[in-house]
Amino acid sequence: MMTKPGVFYLSILLLFLFHVINTLAQPTAAPVQSTTAPTPPANAPAKPATPPSTPATPPTSLAKPPIQSAKAPSQSVQVPVQKGSIDVTKILAKAHGYSVLIRLLKSTGLAAQLYGQLNNSNNGFTIFAPTDTAFSNLKPGTINSLSDLQKTQLIQFHILNSVIGLSNFQTLSNPVPTEAGDTSAGEFPLNVTTAGNQVNISTGLVNTTMGGTIYMDNHLAIYRVDSVLLPLDIFSPKPKKAAAPKPALTESNTTTAAESPSGGGGGATTASSSTTDTDAAKVNASGAVSLSTNKLLLPIGVVVVAFFVAKGT
Repeated sequence: MMTKPGVFYLSILLLFLFHVINTLAQPTAAPVQSTTAPTPPANAPAKPATPPSTPATPPTSLAKPPIQSAKAPSQSVQVPVQKGSIDVTKILAKAHGYSVLIRLLKSTGLAAQLYGQLNNSNNGFTIFAPTDTAFSNLKPGTINSLSDLQKTQLIQFHILNSVIGLSNFQTLSNPVPTEAGDTSAGEFPLNVTTAGNQVNISTGLVNTTMGGTIYMDNHLAIYRVDSVLLPLDIFSPKPKKAAAPKPALTESNTTTAAESPSGGGGGATTASSSTTDTDAAKVNASGAVSLSTNKLLLPIGVVVVAFFVAKGT
């Protein structure tokens, strides 16, 4: 059996253990710490909030390509690719502002020729199309004063016999051959130069810059020009060289030639004298022969007469 002091000490120990257990079991301090802890997470989302502002910048930069594409139509085709047959006059009519060029293409017969070659062969063409304003800027009566041949050559001067894309003009060799023909100086020379995206055209009389693209496919390219390309052969022809006149014989030359011992006149006089002497010699010789013949016949005749007379007696 336990003594009274042992029971006393055991009771004190149990009370101490009960107090410690109650103290440890109290949960009041923990919730206070848990409520203060969420405040740092409240500040944390503020930091991720700045990155979204950074991604917001790329959409702004991505929005720039549509701005560039908005500028592209200045160099894009004005008339879409045609389905079926290709007709230059119909394409120009859809582009509007090329009625004078259409009229000249039809009146010269070039519209029909282009139609046939574009639809029945593999030939390709590049056309520089002057606007109606370009024709109206010419002096009044310029086109009407041309002959039919000159009108044809004028329009042919605006046509290249191959398809030239915008990026290929810098590869051309000057002078560039056109359907008008001769590219030599003073005839139908056409020079094309490039400066960046700009294409410059010179004829010797006109300097202009190629405008936008009216039409483009594998067989035909049509570009706008704001000036009529005037060829030198038609609007500034070279003066034709007259044949040099033959030098005329002057009186002094004729006299000198006649008096010169070695000249043609002296030779002719000498030849004439020689011919006269020769003829005289022939006459004298024939006369001598005839005289000698007469001298022979006379004695013979006398002898014959004497023979018959003697025989008769």
